Amino acid sequence: MMRCAVRAGGHVASCADRRRSPVINPSGVRMPASPGCWGGLKWRASDLDGLEMPSLRGGVEGLARPRYTRVRATAAADPEDVPFENVPVKSSGHVLPYVGVACLGAILFGYHLGVVNGALEHLAKDLGIAENAVLQGWVVSTTLAGATVGSFTGGSLADKFGRTRTFMLDAIPLALGAFLRQNIHSATAQDVRSMIIGRLLAGIGIGISSALVPLYISEISPTEIRGTLGSVNQLFICIGILAALVAGLPLAGNPAWWRTMFGIAVIPSILLAVGMAFSPESPRWLFQQGKVAQAESAVKRLYGKEKVTEVMYDLRASGQSSSEPEAGWFDLFSKRYWKVVSVGAALFLFQQLAGINAVVYYSTSVFRSAGIASDVAASALVGAANVFGTMIASSLMDKQGRKSLLITSFSGMAVSMLLLALSFTWKVLAPYSGTLAVVGTVLYVLSFALGAGPVPALLLPEIFASRIRAKAVALSLGMHWVSNFFIGLYFLSVVNKFGISTVYLGFASVCALAVIYIAGNVVETKGRSLEEIERDLSSA
Repeated sequence: MMRCAVRAGGHVASCADRRRSPVINPSGVRMPASPGCWGGLKWRASDLDGLEMPSLRGGVEGLARPRYTRVRATAAADPEDVPFENVPVKSSGHVLPYVGVACLGAILFGYHLGVVNGALEHLAKDLGIAENAVLQGWVVSTTLAGATVGSFTGGSLADKFGRTRTFMLDAIPLALGAFLRQNIHSATAQDVRSMIIGRLLAGIGIGISSALVPLYISEISPTEIRGTLGSVNQLFICIGILAALVAGLPLAGNPAWWRTMFGIAVIPSILLAVGMAFSPESPRWLFQQGKVAQAESAVKRLYGKEKVTEVMYDLRASGQSSSEPEAGWFDLFSKRYWKVVSVGAALFLFQQLAGINAVVYYSTSVFRSAGIASDVAASALVGAANVFGTMIASSLMDKQGRKSLLITSFSGMAVSMLLLALSFTWKVLAPYSGTLAVVGTVLYVLSFALGAGPVPALLLPEIFASRIRAKAVALSLGMHWVSNFFIGLYFLSVVNKFGISTVYLGFASVCALAVIYIAGNVVETKGRSLEEIERDLSSA
């Protein structure tokens, strides 16, 4: 791909994509780019002064978003197609409060997943199922089953009703599920059913939010900080899990506290619904629906009036989004979209098959072997590593890029898994096995949090075209929940048959395969608007 630049007043305006941006020459008139990048323009000889032709560069790294100064050009074009002056200005919008509201869904995601771990023993006694492993399994696994249903449902709801309305609808199963589980007072079959139904409803809620939170954040975030804000989703999931751990501390002195643990989840559910009632709809969804005036209003609220012309021009230049019919589920498997959809699904499969759930599940026994007897201390150490790694990833997401963090993350996970496997098998390491196992576990969780945890949910809304974005994200998250469910179902059987060391070696192999796959199939998206990415991938 050829990159060219026109220098004016000490600034360089770049043209990295033939349909990406308006063409500008040194005379002051800004013209939209034609299919040939420079086609349709009638240049004077004097206009070519200062024209530079840098060396050829390929790949998506060269497609950084340009900034223009006011320059002049002469061209034959419809004046209505000429965008207004696009100069660097400070946005007066306020995106962060709306990202914070959306992240209530991420907190609930983590909290509902983590709350049963500390409460299971006590609620099993109160419900009379302490000796019934099957019913206990249903209490745990129905959330995953519900999340699978919710993740597939969330995409269609988000396309039909919009992002903010779907958030408000999502608050219903989240709050109702928490209320049903809290409002249990006796050990009867009816109360066991209420617990299972409550877990199922909460699962549906977190399944919807797992797809909706990264989708909404990606669509409302400014390009230059989209990676940082997108990774905040994973950070708040970790915070939700830690909140569930903290909420379980009073259980030691009050075994009936588990009801309160479940019940307090109603509060953030209500706050999510109320907050979204006052949050702007995604401008990209509004434009997709042909609601241009409302899209402009949303852009003004999010970024300030200074950015309205620029963002709306990007939306109009993104192609046929508003003129094409709404995509159906079968469109995801068409030749046009299948490759990029398969990348999204593969990233979540690699994430789950790399062994994160197994490492967390075995962390307690690993730490006990190293002399850390407290389950709370073990969970806190794993949780702290997860939060710390996610914070580092947030700071690096828009600097290092998504692809490099993924490669670094899976490489670190492969090394950690190898260390864990060797600590269980090599006799020469037996005196240090406990310490090595703890180091390997913490290093694995830290590596996971650097990329494999936060990046897939951030990257997917970026690489999917606006027409399929919601459904494609939902499909990919569905793969996440399905694989999560089956790994939880068969993991112990596989460990009993082959041994934990062999299973860890298998996880290390999956991590190595993930590095190879990512290097060859994942594109870099940092510093590029969603419309730029969509046009580049569509032309490719």
